[in-house]
Amino acid sequence: MPAHTIVVSDVTKTYKMGTLDVQALRGVSFVIDRGEYVAIMGPSGSGKSTLMNLIGALDRPSTGRYLLDDIDVGTLDDNALAAIRLKKLGFVFQGFNLLARTNAIKNVALPLFYAGVSQKERDRAAERILAEVGLADRGHHRPSELSGGQQQRVAIARALVNDPAVLLADEPTGNLDSTTSEEIMALFRQLNASGRTIIMVTHDPETARNAERVIRLRDGNVVSDAPASLLEKAGNIPLAPTAGADG
Repeated sequence: MPAHTIVVSDVTKTYKMGTLDVQALRGVSFVIDRGEYVAIMGPSGSGKSTLMNLIGALDRPSTGRYLLDDIDVGTLDDNALAAIRLKKLGFVFQGFNLLARTNAIKNVALPLFYAGVSQKERDRAAERILAEVGLADRGHHRPSELSGGQQQRVAIARALVNDPAVLLADEPTGNLDSTTSEEIMALFRQLNASGRTIIMVTHDPETARNAERVIRLRDGNVVSDAPASLLEKAGNIPLAPTAGADG
């Protein structure tokens, strides 16, 4: 098992907008080791959403290499990308994305359904993960019967049920009040302490402080890569040079 869960090496991403080429990423490089908790920050248009799509195997780099557990994601076809998302990655979204008419157990078990796991094993795994996120007694509740924080816990359980190499969270507290947000961040810290690798995209410095490390993007470049403890009250990190950064 490789020590580096993620290796991003001189990655660029260029989009065609009519006759124009728009460079969303401009030679981004960094590594994330197994068990790290990393926040990615940046203003609108900085490239953080593009980077998250690449890390999540939803897209491929234009140039450069992205390795996930030593697999070169840029060389994979669409079917292989779908397979690696299912096996290696768990996604948590701002909007929860739960099936409204389906109870928590069935929502959590959905990735295992696509993986061809039997119903009995799916339900057993879902119940175990729901207990891990503090919802052992809510398995038969539908989303409408759960609070926002409980719905996000169900979404986190769904992301974990395949035991992914990386948990990817995109603004996971964006729809939650401050008290519930802190509860979810406490859960993320707990999951990281148990050995989970977590990458979180957020615009909020308070949320980013829960991570161990913050990568900041600007205009498609990494402008800093530093411990989260260096985040100032204004949400800035000193722009010290970092290995592989273009800014």
